[in-house]
Amino acid sequence: MISRGLLCLGSAAVASGKIYFSETFSDGWESRWTTSKWKESEGTAGKWAATAGKWYSDEAEDKGIQTSEDSKFFGIAASFDSFSNAGKDLIIQYQAKYEKDVECGGGYMKLGPKMDDATTFGDPTAYNIMFGPDKCGYTKRTHLIFNYKGKNVLKKSDLSYKQEGEGTSHLYRLIVKPDNTVRVEIDEEKIYEGSMKDDWELLKPKEISDPDDKKPSDWVDDSMMDD
Repeated sequence: MISRGLLCLGSAAVASGKIYFSETFSDGWESRWTTSKWKESEGTAGKWAATAGKWYSDEAEDKGIQTSEDSKFFGIAASFDSFSNAGKDLIIQYQAKYEKDVECGGGYMKLGPKMDDATTFGDPTAYNIMFGPDKCGYTKRTHLIFNYKGKNVLKKSDLSYKQEGEGTSHLYRLIVKPDNTVRVEIDEEKIYEGSMKDDWELLKPKEISDPDDKKPSDWVDDSMMDD
């Protein structure tokens, strides 16, 4: 279940930044979001439901949107004004709760360019950033993928998967800084801080193997040889 989302530019203190998108899924949320029809023709598109779920403190305050069917594909999109994060921190955060274990699926969000038709939103849709928990079988991780020159680039090593414990809400926060460093927090605990250049293969290596390079026909592999 997704209950809250925020997109902000500014300093790491959210209150001092400009908020470009915020959602609490209060009354009228359906008019602000477009449900994906990407898998509708195959009969595998799931339905979203507005609910506080099984466990909550305040039913109205804790309401979010929930995937209401098993073994289905879910996607939903909302638009916001275009922006540039040049010279500013980009802060993305949202809250997610799993009310039962997931065998194969993700609760991640994608930030990308404006779509001509939001009902087509799905796996093939281009994006700039993908962030959030993902699990399939024994493979569990928090995804953080950046699109660079048309290629989706995964982090070299996986971020910890924290979406354990049924009924527990988790707060995901991503901060992308102007110096191309990144900080990831889950429940306000830092799980990663580092450089995009070092931890994502965004740039070509300084040295690359020559596929045509080969030893001469008279090459000798012995460490020592007679003069």
